[in-house]
Amino acid sequence: MKYTLIFIVLIFSLSCTEKQGSDMVVTRAADYDRYLDSPAPKTTSKYFELWNSKIKPDSMQLTSFGIVAGQYNNYFQATGDIAYLQQAEQALKRACTIAAVGKADYYRALARNYISQHRFREALEWAQKAQAMGSGAKETQGLLFDLHMELGDYDQAEHALNSIRNTSDFGYLIRAAKWNDHLGDLATTLRFMEMAKTKAEASKNDDLRLWCYTNLGDYYGHAGNVRESYTQYLRALELDPGNAYAKKGIAWIVFSFERKPKEASRILNAITRHHKAPDYYLFKAEIAEYMGNEKEKQLNLDQYFETVKLPAYGEMYNAHNVSLYLDEHKAYDRAIALAEREVQNRPTPETYDLLAYSHFRNGDGQKALQLIMAHVEGRTYEPMALYHMAEVYKEMGKETKVKELKKELMGAVYELGPLMENRIINL
Repeated sequence: MKYTLIFIVLIFSLSCTEKQGSDMVVTRAADYDRYLDSPAPKTTSKYFELWNSKIKPDSMQLTSFGIVAGQYNNYFQATGDIAYLQQAEQALKRACTIAAVGKADYYRALARNYISQHRFREALEWAQKAQAMGSGAKETQGLLFDLHMELGDYDQAEHALNSIRNTSDFGYLIRAAKWNDHLGDLATTLRFMEMAKTKAEASKNDDLRLWCYTNLGDYYGHAGNVRESYTQYLRALELDPGNAYAKKGIAWIVFSFERKPKEASRILNAITRHHKAPDYYLFKAEIAEYMGNEKEKQLNLDQYFETVKLPAYGEMYNAHNVSLYLDEHKAYDRAIALAEREVQNRPTPETYDLLAYSHFRNGDGQKALQLIMAHVEGRTYEPMALYHMAEVYKEMGKETKVKELKKELMGAVYELGPLMENRIINL
């Protein structure tokens, strides 16, 4: 199974997490310090202002809408400010309305915007409209794969993937990697991603290279190769010194693998000077809890909830909120209701896991077990879902299953974080 690959690497770390000057240390501040002082990202330019100025309430300047939407999306990526994503949506909706040619391109772009907003069913509608147009069939099938994966329609996702099978195509390679990650086959996932990276580097396309480096950073971390994960994040920063995702990846290595919470906090504080996203507050709260600073933890959780209650975030943080209702607020009815909404939005094994665990924490182990057996067991290898399953199995007396899952989870401590270590040991 997926996490047996990293059991040997991390079982050693459980007994020597404070050890320094050894294999437990893979990062050097000298490697990444120069990226922590990167300037605030630019959110305008003469080029952008030129095209934006062409947009009027009754404008038919189709090219302007497409260019402006692309720039707004770039600004969202650079700053984490949800307002830019919504402004991109408005520009794309207008483009979809007025386009006489190339409509499928705008439909796909709007669908991708909705994916970023976790509006997956609306995204599927626009992807299907693009499919009906006929043009760009390969791009549409790739988009449909992405959506069916998000919606838990795995048979349809596999069908879409097979329809674009071509190991010389970058789009196919990255999706084949995602498919194999879903299957729990990390070795094949990494093989496809390395092939995609080779193509991206040969193309000299910095956007594709950056995408590969950050995703390889994640995948190598999942596989327990933390040193290579770190290398990939550094490569991303060489291309884009302001890349918040790569910096956050390094902060996680520093915190979860090297167990240096103060240094991880320093990195996060540097990121959040210019990049705003609610999940940074959750990361900071986790570090504060690890350090025993309850006041700092609560301040960050309060800031998180204050941020995500803004209407602009819609459904984007439902899964995080379910977990917080369970662990921090003990608001089990609210957790169940929100988990049910998530299942309606995207019936994946992971959302069913949240619903099952919410019922379990509310005292209904039998209901939790039924949901797990029907929708979760054997359908996901995500560590948190495996941990929830183990808790339910333990309560319901299925000790053999608990022992099997515990072996998997001992190899996933790095991914789950140090706060989970004792909880796993005590299963």
